[in-house]
Amino acid sequence: MRFSSLLPAVMTAFIAAGAQADDLKIGLQDDLDGLDPARSRTFVGEVVFESLCDSLVAVGADLIVKPELAEKWSWNADGTELTLALFPNLKFHDGSAIDAAAVKANLDRAVTLPDSMRRSELQSVKGVEVVDGLTVKIMLKQPDPTLLPQLSNRAGMMLSPASFDKAVTAPSCSGPYKFVARQQNYKIDLEKFADYRNAADYHFDKLTFMIIPDTTVRLANLRSGALDMLERLAPSDIPSVKADDKLQLAQITSVGYQGMTINVGNGITRAKGLLAKDKRIRLALELAIDRNVINDVVGSGIFQPAQQPFTGVSPYHNKDIKVTARDVAKAKSLLKEAGVDKVSFELLFANSTTSQQVAELIQAMAAEAGFDIKLRAVEFTSMLAQTQTGDFDAVLTGWSGRYDPDGNLHQFVTCKASLNYAGFCNEQVDKDLNTAKVTGDFETRKKLYDDAQSILQDQLPIIYLYHQPWPFVLAKNLKGFTPLPTGLISIKGMTRAS
Repeated sequence: MRFSSLLPAVMTAFIAAGAQADDLKIGLQDDLDGLDPARSRTFVGEVVFESLCDSLVAVGADLIVKPELAEKWSWNADGTELTLALFPNLKFHDGSAIDAAAVKANLDRAVTLPDSMRRSELQSVKGVEVVDGLTVKIMLKQPDPTLLPQLSNRAGMMLSPASFDKAVTAPSCSGPYKFVARQQNYKIDLEKFADYRNAADYHFDKLTFMIIPDTTVRLANLRSGALDMLERLAPSDIPSVKADDKLQLAQITSVGYQGMTINVGNGITRAKGLLAKDKRIRLALELAIDRNVINDVVGSGIFQPAQQPFTGVSPYHNKDIKVTARDVAKAKSLLKEAGVDKVSFELLFANSTTSQQVAELIQAMAAEAGFDIKLRAVEFTSMLAQTQTGDFDAVLTGWSGRYDPDGNLHQFVTCKASLNYAGFCNEQVDKDLNTAKVTGDFETRKKLYDDAQSILQDQLPIIYLYHQPWPFVLAKNLKGFTPLPTGLISIKGMTRAS
């Protein structure tokens, strides 16, 4: 279903209902795949979880780990045991206690659940021990400096163990808002959890996430009063938003990336194509793409061209990896060297406005070098299902980013990683990235990432395209919003002026 046709119905329904002072409505670009943090893969899932499910620790705009469910923590001398002490008197949405036994149940589940997306993030965990009612100890196979960063996200989100069986559709979680209802591809309704420890910091009784992929429609709904806020404004709309005295723009640099993942070994059918078999063809495709054109035409100058998963603000950014300049002649030469004049493949993407524009630009630019690209737009959750099973040749993908480098690379390119949609597997990359996971020294760790990237730049399972800032738009009467570099939306402290 294409959502541009839903604007009149959506707006009429919203306006008829009227915007209540205690009800906040946020427009999302995509739908999420489910409401279970252990199984979740989508960025918008993280956006919803920010209000629905607390983690053991948190990361704010300063990218520093701080308490959330855990009040304090400590490591043993060799970094193989992490002990966390929970705040007392915490409750899940079903009224049960958030205690050490519940934490152990969640972490055990995240590691052992057959379809868990968190297993690679917690692969260093050897076991979890309940020390006392509010203290839990995580034993590791080896030191893991990435563990705390992972516990600040979905790997550390806590559900009531009693709700495990219904977590995908109706979780009982631990955040400031509790689940009410979900209509797939339309909206998610949450309501304030009265027993939340910091309930006084949350000033809206209801929180509704509306799924509206079309950026023009999202902005129109905001301007009409049907929405209070939206995420991922189209860059071309930034000037008009800045000129609108009823709206406010909030932007922050992302720690993530947008790119194109190529199926080089996922599944038994698509991974047999020319694009998968010959790295010269993948390099020719990259050489056919002008990232500056994507920035100028789609990004209106705010899409920073990317060649790697780490932005320039990351200490792990490799300055020696330069953005590949477009070279159609060299691309054609590489195809000829590979013994082909034309390469046909299908590019899968989610049906958002920005993705459509990027896909069409890639299609046009690559055609000049000898690529015949068929475009296929699908609903976001359908795209995720197809990437998981390998039913694609190449797919436009994005990642909201993590402040630790492991979170931007390991789970996408190591052989058995849960988000390795490319099906890429290289023994040396695995060795480098697995060693980096347990290395505390910065210089040693950075060299491991640099070494792994040299192989990835040669093999190109992922062609990084750009680093995208997070542009949020809010009604002028909303106060207290702070954008986060992860792209998540915290409404803590937000109010509506009368």
